[in-house]
Amino acid sequence: MEELSGESTSTNVPPEDDSAGILVCLQCFNGGCSSERKHAYLHSQKREHPLGVVIKRTRKEQTQRSDSEPPMKKLAITAPSDDELYNFTTSLRCFACSPVGEVVHSDHPNVEKTVEGIMTALSSAQQSEVKAWEEEIVACEHTLTLEQVPLIVPGEVSLQCVECDLTSNLWLCLTCGFVNCGRQQYGGLGGNGHALQHFHQTGHAVGVKLGTITPEGGGDIYCYSCDDAKLDPLLASHLSTFGVNMLSQSKTEKSMTELQLEHNLKFDFSMTGDDGQVLEPVFGKALTGLKNLGNSCYMASVMQGIFSLPAFRERYFTEQAQHHFQTCEKPLPADCLECQMLKLADGLLSGRYSVPARAPPIAHSEFEVAEAPKFQEGIRPAQFKALIGKGHEEFSTMRQQDSEEFLQHLLDRLRTEAKRQGRNEELEATNIFRFGMEQRLMCDECRRVGYKVDGVDLASLPVEAVELGTGEDGKKHFQPVTLESCIDALCATEELADYACGTCKKKVRAEKTTKFATYPDLLVFHMKKFQLVNWMPTKLDVPVHVPDKLNLDKYHGAGRQPGEAELDDEAAAAQPQFNVAAMAQLEAMGFPIIRCQKALLATGNSDPEVAMNWLFEHMDDPDIDTPLQPIGGAARGPEPPAEQVLMLSEMGFTPAQARKALRETAGNADAAVEWLFSNPDDMGEEAAPVTGPGHSATPAVGGSAILPANYRLKAFISHKGPSVHSGHYVATIRQPQAGVPDSSEPQDEWILFNDEKVARAAPSGGEEMRSLAYLYIYERV
Repeated sequence: MEELSGESTSTNVPPEDDSAGILVCLQCFNGGCSSERKHAYLHSQKREHPLGVVIKRTRKEQTQRSDSEPPMKKLAITAPSDDELYNFTTSLRCFACSPVGEVVHSDHPNVEKTVEGIMTALSSAQQSEVKAWEEEIVACEHTLTLEQVPLIVPGEVSLQCVECDLTSNLWLCLTCGFVNCGRQQYGGLGGNGHALQHFHQTGHAVGVKLGTITPEGGGDIYCYSCDDAKLDPLLASHLSTFGVNMLSQSKTEKSMTELQLEHNLKFDFSMTGDDGQVLEPVFGKALTGLKNLGNSCYMASVMQGIFSLPAFRERYFTEQAQHHFQTCEKPLPADCLECQMLKLADGLLSGRYSVPARAPPIAHSEFEVAEAPKFQEGIRPAQFKALIGKGHEEFSTMRQQDSEEFLQHLLDRLRTEAKRQGRNEELEATNIFRFGMEQRLMCDECRRVGYKVDGVDLASLPVEAVELGTGEDGKKHFQPVTLESCIDALCATEELADYACGTCKKKVRAEKTTKFATYPDLLVFHMKKFQLVNWMPTKLDVPVHVPDKLNLDKYHGAGRQPGEAELDDEAAAAQPQFNVAAMAQLEAMGFPIIRCQKALLATGNSDPEVAMNWLFEHMDDPDIDTPLQPIGGAARGPEPPAEQVLMLSEMGFTPAQARKALRETAGNADAAVEWLFSNPDDMGEEAAPVTGPGHSATPAVGGSAILPANYRLKAFISHKGPSVHSGHYVATIRQPQAGVPDSSEPQDEWILFNDEKVARAAPSGGEEMRSLAYLYIYERV
């Protein structure tokens, strides 16, 4: 009920249900409103589906949870049925009989069966919640085919890590019997990652967590080859090899499931300002929250930031844009990204759903007072989330994800949709993110210089982490840095000690410098705060002093200067072209640049997850940190064979795409096909060389080279939590202040979007949240 596949511009049944109810088509189960905007009628005319059922609901009284009830102990939820929450009424409507949907009656068994199926089905939101929390753990090939080689005396299992002095969070290797500590976990559970290190050194993949083994056969089993929790059906037999009698074991430590549940239940992003005062909720246009669908805050924070931008509002929140609902060629709006963006824009910006939530009726005694919630309920973008994540290995799941990766994925999908519709990408809202980064390479001996410009959507900034010690709260504290120092680090000269110069015909020292070739209308800075600590991506909360106004003129790359001799083709081909988004994701996890490059080259240069797995398997390679050797010929390798280009062209790709894919994958035709499907937006254009001072943008790069490059902070997305895979994202956005007359200086205020909670933030957005943000969004002024 909470969101069907309707064409309504709303994204959810509002906090106070429409008095007209929602009409569900009996042929395709599309849901639409039957009130003033009449999207149900529009659907019936477009699809020639005349019959529907109108469903109306009212809340039942809910009893409060008794203090005598036991606390939750299982990482799962039981979705309450709609019958437990609401009273329902239904009526059959026919649009063939009347444009307003005349009430009709039918005793036909197919009609009755269809209506009954609709009423008993779980809502999309409930299905998402179940998928989010119920975790099925199964056996894998490594647990089923485990070969044991005991290296300890049976009965002498150590109760301390063999590599350090930890006596908790211990994992018994089920291959050899050695005991090592695990990685740091939720809630501050200590660990130095020696169990993972043991796997890399020996290949022994399966371990069991001591203290979680029960006589009934329970216990945390982890397979490092699969990098996931698994089931060992022969655990009792495997333990007996080391003299451990499972029947005599008792549980003394929390399982990983219990730790994760405890962490999620306790986690709450504070709704108080720096002064400790509770933040004031706000309501109105462009002040609508997004209900958390289960670890969806990474998506909510990005979408709030996206729809705060004028370019996206003009693109998706106009009467002209709404005409798409009448012309959409997709059978259902749930399958059309354009429809979902329009619905989300209307839901977030119209203010229709930004109203205080009405507390459900609660049965209570005469001495109790039912307190109404202060905030709104928010809208549920379940269809949008399902569609934007469809086919993606990570975003199709209900796990927590990285907001920077989601932003890049969203932009890619929107550009693909624009091409499908035949729209001019240069005029699309996504174009405000595009700009060029200039790479300048100079040989230290012949002094020849090579230039190239890469088109990117954001700038990933290195963050220097200087630890100051551990505070009374048990958290590590770091020396503050400035945003300008992080930009300095991005644009600093990098020394290449082993560069093979095609002019000098030998390995020499070279210098590589990164500058801004062009500047976007909207500049996103991604702070690389997730680094590898004990083999685990860990977030380092380094405070960053972030100014309201920023000038980037000193970071401008002016292009080739008079008198600079150009590196020949062989010299310019010192390194192949790497997938910019994948490189940024791997670097954000803390891997060195050389290792990231090698991993991408070895795995098709597209998927950061595959590259990461390759890295873990090749950490001990003796040449893992050896600089890459240059490739001969053209900038991305030799010209591909004509027959390979023809073969790919016959599959529907252009020759330009085919040549680029073959260059990117060193001529491997199979890998080239995979690269093409992984990069549907890449049309094969080579990056335009910089030919002279004051170079201008090209359509493939975007942005403008005109100075001055002045920016003003528009928004920032903050992350609270120890890891990219846990914690919580919120967005703080500068919004126009209501009732302030026009003036030379913009008058506005900071608004905090914390899922469905929307509140007036502290001045400047809150100093602590601002300094510890993960993404900063600057508008060019």
